[in-house]
Amino acid sequence: MGNCIICGTVVDGEVCASHEEDVAFEFRGTSPSQLSPGRYYRGTVDGYADFGVFVDVGDHVTGLLHRSELDQRLESLDWEPGDEVFVQVLDVRDNGNVDLGWSIRQRGREFRGKLIETADDELRPEELEDDDSESESDDSNAGDDRQTASADSEPSAANSGDTVAASSSGGTSTVAAESTGSTATTDDAVDTESTAEDEPALKRTTVDAIDTQVGSVVRLEGEITGVRQTSGPTVFELSDETGAVECAAFEEAGVRAYPSVEVEAVVALEGEVERHHGELQIETETLEVLEGEKRETIAERLESAIEREATPAEIEFLADHDAVAAVEDGVGDAATAIRRAVMEARPIVVRHGATADGYLAGAAIERAVLPLIREKHTREDAEYHYFERRPLDDHVYDMDAATDDVTSMLEARDRHGEQLPLVVLVDVGSTVESIDGYDLLSLYDANAVVVDDSHADEAITDAVEVAVTPSLDGADVSDVTSTALAANVAAHVNDDVRDEVEHLPAISYWEDTPEAYLALATEANYDETAIAERREAVALEAYYQSYKDKRELVSDLLFGDADAPEARDGDLAAHVSEQFRAKLDTELETARENIEIEEVDGITVAVLDTAAFTHRYNFPTTTLLLDELHRRQHDEGPFVTLGVGDDELHVRATESLNVRDLGDAIAEAAPDAGVRVVGGHDGYVEFLPGERAAVREAALEALDETLA
Repeated sequence: MGNCIICGTVVDGEVCASHEEDVAFEFRGTSPSQLSPGRYYRGTVDGYADFGVFVDVGDHVTGLLHRSELDQRLESLDWEPGDEVFVQVLDVRDNGNVDLGWSIRQRGREFRGKLIETADDELRPEELEDDDSESESDDSNAGDDRQTASADSEPSAANSGDTVAASSSGGTSTVAAESTGSTATTDDAVDTESTAEDEPALKRTTVDAIDTQVGSVVRLEGEITGVRQTSGPTVFELSDETGAVECAAFEEAGVRAYPSVEVEAVVALEGEVERHHGELQIETETLEVLEGEKRETIAERLESAIEREATPAEIEFLADHDAVAAVEDGVGDAATAIRRAVMEARPIVVRHGATADGYLAGAAIERAVLPLIREKHTREDAEYHYFERRPLDDHVYDMDAATDDVTSMLEARDRHGEQLPLVVLVDVGSTVESIDGYDLLSLYDANAVVVDDSHADEAITDAVEVAVTPSLDGADVSDVTSTALAANVAAHVNDDVRDEVEHLPAISYWEDTPEAYLALATEANYDETAIAERREAVALEAYYQSYKDKRELVSDLLFGDADAPEARDGDLAAHVSEQFRAKLDTELETARENIEIEEVDGITVAVLDTAAFTHRYNFPTTTLLLDELHRRQHDEGPFVTLGVGDDELHVRATESLNVRDLGDAIAEAAPDAGVRVVGGHDGYVEFLPGERAAVREAALEALDETLA
């Protein structure tokens, strides 16, 4: 008889049935029949086959981990022949074949105990280290002489983080007496603790320095910025003034370690630096929540570092542009807010219109932020967890979009312990129709930043943290795009990408591109053809799967061949832009044949029935088609292109026109049409389908009053 190494229960052997799966076994037998199905074994990768992985679980026994047992695709498994792995023996067949199962625990530390299984016995590792002259009687009693105490029976060891001949992780410490053949007493444990307490405390290190300390035990001080529970350990993300690192703490498989430690707690953590699947990680030995003066000292150190690093040293625009210069303070504030979010390990969600300008503006911010996230976090996939672009079909950040964001962020907070994100809106969200969405975000203390070239509403400035909107600063917005604004913000978020985004403003203009931006594109090796191809290619790809960010594809279109101008003939952008022109020309031909020309008080109006003479679910979109029609048709003098659909009216004009004023005039003339303006000054008019004819006539009559 003996005692279970996990709970101390009297058992025949070394572990009770309820804790057998908490032990990692090392197999020293000679035949597959000597394995025990259900147990977890340490093994070595032998090789791959199309149907799975062969794993040596002993010197003479190999099993198959079938691809159906994996928790990921076989192709994505990063095991190499010779790697140590842990697997479960599912079955030993009559012919000697061994069926293996996946283990969620892939490190010895994640198991609560370790045993060696021989052909006819199971032993504790220390028993094999006993002197060969030891009698069989001594061996049979060794299990009683070397009791292993759980964290529940030795809370002082768990709290102190000190261990003697034991492993410690996640707040549980296993303390074993030396292999002297005598039982460990309480006095022995006290003496051990006293000795440990006399040892000098670890000096604090920083996250950016741990890559040179793999295998060493370090002390970190900082803020918990994320907590997620895996099926194995609890993973805390700790951020200090230099970066963030994941810290694994194991209590029991799937059980929350340190349940009192939540996001925003200021802590001191000690643990061993390891590489887990190539990524730096701390194996937590102790984790202490700091209060009072200690907490204040660390919190002040973090805030001072963030404030110092987040604020751009100076504002230096990409080019001389009056509309951008008008929002100098806003550009600096937006860059600071974004940099601060990265440093605080907060996710960033970029919302932008599903248009060429929207995608270009969003890509500019993305290009600046991703390298900073990679610098901040040690996990290789951090950029996919801490940055996301979510295109919008409309120019308004409405309740539908806000509800989607709030639902996602609350789920991420509750399931993975993530902080609430910073929502950055580019080319959308600067009118009062978006305020309800911002109000919903604010109820959860989630901040928003708006970067938009549209005519903005003053009320927006009170609804968001930062508004980069030149119209509110009195600037003429007729020659500025959201990309021009966003690229300047990006250059101040990350000065290292300034040269990489300077060609984006030129791409965003369909006509009348400012010379300063053309010059920047030329310096970056983009001629007029390359600029046009990228604009058209992005416009086409923005339409397909418009709700997806298409991160890699957009990056290839915009940045893939910046250093190879001679290779642009036949490249990706040229290929996609060719499709753009073919599809657009087909629709333009149909539209031109069905345009009605009206003269209203000296104004030439081209009216297109978009419900009857456009393909509703094909490229191009109605707005892009009307834009191109207007550019190709207008002559000298006031010219208006009017697109009238089933329930929407879109207008383009050579003179300044406020769509909100137009909508008010239509509503007055057609009071039963349910007229509503979406997107403010630069938006469009919605109406009831049954009043379509009345709205059309009212719009024509109102043009004379509303054109400047």
